[in-house]
Amino acid sequence: MKSLHSPRRTELLAAGAATITVLLWASAFVSIRSAGEAYAPGALALGRLLAGVLVLGVICLIRREGLPPRAAWPGIVVSGLLWFGLYMVVLNWGEQKVDAGTAALVVNVGPLIMALLAGWLLKEGLPPRLLAGMAVSFAGAAVVGLSMSGEGSASVLGVLLCLLAAVAYAGGVVAQKPALRHGSALQVTTFGCAIGAVACLPFAGQLVSDAADAPLSATLNMLYLGVFPTALAFTTWAFALARTTAGKMGATTYAVPALVVLMSWVALDEVPGWITLVGGLVCLAGVAVSRSRPRTAAAVEEVGPAAAAGPVAAAPETSPEPQREEA
Repeated sequence: MKSLHSPRRTELLAAGAATITVLLWASAFVSIRSAGEAYAPGALALGRLLAGVLVLGVICLIRREGLPPRAAWPGIVVSGLLWFGLYMVVLNWGEQKVDAGTAALVVNVGPLIMALLAGWLLKEGLPPRLLAGMAVSFAGAAVVGLSMSGEGSASVLGVLLCLLAAVAYAGGVVAQKPALRHGSALQVTTFGCAIGAVACLPFAGQLVSDAADAPLSATLNMLYLGVFPTALAFTTWAFALARTTAGKMGATTYAVPALVVLMSWVALDEVPGWITLVGGLVCLAGVAVSRSRPRTAAAVEEVGPAAAAGPVAAAPETSPEPQREEA
């Protein structure tokens, strides 16, 4: 009888959660355009985080999650400050200084930095397929970014801010991974989001001022950002990250540029050029390569480790180490 927590089932659950994350993060770019016209970078980040904390807090109370274990707090604090706090503020700020294409190009350095940090700090290694897929995806992201640049302007400050956002994003994810060994995805996301909101409290006065003058559509977009791309997507991200490597998760986010192009086409009636579409397809191809497994590994999983190893390994089987279930 197969275990309910077989590696294949775990992989499928992680892939499904990652897909939800990528779709919602792609939709965030469309909402940020509307909300960003009425809200300053810090105010938008704080409003988004407060909405996310409210939703996540209610879910935690319903599920009776409680506080994360002490061992999870270092990773939660670092990821909260870097990813939920610094990343959101400097990205919003940077996108006001550079055109969308340049911002997308620079920020997409993040997954590459993430893979390098994870290989070094988390000892995940740098599998050739992962590196090859990320290289292909980054090339696609570069094509999308350059094709979207148009006649926009790019300041040195804006490029530096986007680069800082990429580094903060990568560092936050690498810090979050160890925390997920001790706390649940919901706990790590909720308290990381709360720490990011606390770090952004200096923008509270600006948030109140902007909210008084902002049109309803901008405020609704800000709330949408908090509930879905933050509360839901960051939780599904943490769920998937706990079940795979940080490098693979970073490579998966290269699907975002392709989805942003399609969503902007549908929601904003921004018809992409053929070069942009080709770049998007290259991004997706790179993701497929990075997520693929060597044929030998796939064959071993199909026939089972004992059969693949031959008669010598067909002796008494050992029970797989149980995986920690989410609370």
